[in-house]
Parts: sequence; C-alpha cells; structure tokens
Amino acid sequence: MRNRNKLAAITIAFVCYFWINSIQPAAAMHIMEGFLPLKWAIFWWVLVLPFLAAGLRSIQKTIKEHPETKMMLGLAGAFTFVLSALKIPSVTGSSSHPTGVGLGTVLFGPLAMTVLGTIVLLFQALLLAHGGITTLGANAFSMAVAGPLITYVVYKGCRKMNIGFTAAVFLAAFLGDLGTYTLTSLQLALAFPAEIGGVLASFMKFAGIFSLTQVSLALCEGILTVIVMNWLLKYNTNELKQLSIVEKGA
Repeated sequence: MRNRNKLAAITIAFVCYFWINSIQPAAAMHIMEGFLPLKWAIFWWVLVLPFLAAGLRSIQKTIKEHPETKMMLGLAGAFTFVLSALKIPSVTGSSSHPTGVGLGTVLFGPLAMTVLGTIVLLFQALLLAHGGITTLGANAFSMAVAGPLITYVVYKGCRKMNIGFTAAVFLAAFLGDLGTYTLTSLQLALAFPAEIGGVLASFMKFAGIFSLTQVSLALCEGILTVIVMNWLLKYNTNELKQLSIVEKGA
C-alpha cells in the first residue's frame, strides 16, 4: 500500500507540473491541424490503426494477468503527457519537446505505449491545441508507434549484449526520442517535397530544423527516464518483477 501511495504521489506531481508549465505560451512541434494534405493525413491514420488495436489487446492482457500494475500504467501515461507537452523554443527558430515514451515502452512494451501515446496526443489536440485530429494519425505514428518500437529494439538489444540496465534504459529513451523526430521530418518531407532535390532535400531541411535542439532534449529525456526507472526499482520492485523487468529471484 505504501508503494502505491508513493506511486500515486509522483503521478500527481507530474500532472501538477504539467499544469503549471502549460500556462506559458509555446508553439507545438506536433504537426498542426489541417497542415497535411488529406491523402497523407488518411495514410498515416490507416497505418496507425492496426497498432492501436494490437495495443489495446496488449494492455487488456497485462491488466488481466497483473492487475497490480494499473497504477504504474497510469504513471507511464502521465510521464508521456507531461514531457510531450513541454514545448521548448529551438535555436533554429522552431520548437521541440521530449516525447516521454521510453518509460512506458520499457515497462509495458511498444504496443501498449502506442495506446498511451495516442491518448496523450488526443488530449493535447483537444485541450491544448497541440497537433490536431486530422493529423493525429501522423503524430501518433511518429511518437506513439515509431518512437516506442525504436526504444524497444534498442533496450532489448542492449540487454542481450549484457549492457547494464541503466545504460540500456538511457540509450533506449535517447534514441527513441531522436527516432520520433526523424520520422516526423520524413512525414513532412513526403507531404512537401522540395522543388529542387525532392523528398531528400526536404527531409534534410526539416531534420536540420530540429536536430540541434533535439539532441540535447533527448539526452535530458534519457537521464530523466533513468531517474524515474531507478525510483520504481526502489519502491515498486514487486510490480517490476511481475512485468519481468526485474528477475523474480533478485
């Protein structure tokens, strides 16, 4: 019970921190409502729907087998909600933000994180005017599908190579963040190819806009994800054992 109370407290702290910072005006990096041509908006929606369906089944299975992890699932969603809503001006004249998908991906896998990430993006579109409904498919595919998949592959790969848990979590969150922005740059390049150089030239332009700021943000996100994960290791060991994050004999 004590662990659950502490987990609830940190979840509330994340939400409060978000509301405090959300009153400051900032431009969202999410692709805004109506920005993508209709065919591309539909294309990304179609791609993301199968992942959402699989993610819902994954969450249902986890909750059925390990109902004690519900609070931790909420923490993962709150963590993503807070980090992805913090808009930071970019040195290149745009704005960037962390993604926050690393924590939930390590805990529950990429499919579950697809659902959490899409819900986060939906609330941001409806309540904060960050992103939009027509572009939700594109935003979800980059942040809630590609980001978690990259995070998961990196994390599992690091563990198989006997890289330490802390380093594996950091690298997974770091590269998952960068992967999200790389795909977003590709999405914009596909929709708006340059007159000279086509998609590749456009991709280099969009990627260059975010790259300088995003590397530092990805580093910070990796560190913060490690801090929260270590906190969970200390106070929620039993839940992590149920999720096979920690060996049950440890």
